[in-house]
Amino acid sequence: MTVADQPDKKSYKKLGARHKARRRAVDLLFEAEARDVDPAELLSDRVSLSVSDEQVAPVNPYTRVLVEGVADDLDRVDGTIESYLQDWALSRLPAVDRAILRVAVWELFHANDVPPVVAVDEAVELAKELSTDDSPSFINGVLGQVVQVAPQVRAAAAATRSAAPVDEQ
Repeated sequence: MTVADQPDKKSYKKLGARHKARRRAVDLLFEAEARDVDPAELLSDRVSLSVSDEQVAPVNPYTRVLVEGVADDLDRVDGTIESYLQDWALSRLPAVDRAILRVAVWELFHANDVPPVVAVDEAVELAKELSTDDSPSFINGVLGQVVQVAPQVRAAAAATRSAAPVDEQ
């Protein structure tokens, strides 16, 4: 490999386990929508397949968290995305963009260990890898608006959890 063939150090980014987990979650959500199957069922099938077939990569635990989380909260996630689409319907977006936005919005609302800037940056990176040339800036714009309400959504979820009645014994 010559110096000219080496990747530019600025553009080279080592992909971490969480990035790979997000990408696989996007792949699974995309496939589930394309096949019109429940994402959680598809995930379960892939986990089983990875156990029985060593040629199938195991499913990262964070991929499971993302796919199950999006599947459980799909209506709310989609409603949030749709409320920030200006002159667009969610169904008109490329399917891969829908999957990327779903993962990112779920992380913004529920993944307390993921800083909002990381969730947005990861979504933009996935769009660069998987979607059209216009998708990264579009996704960044939508998520830039969602980020503003994410702290209130997280706080409301935390308040709801803490206000839930404790089972008395």
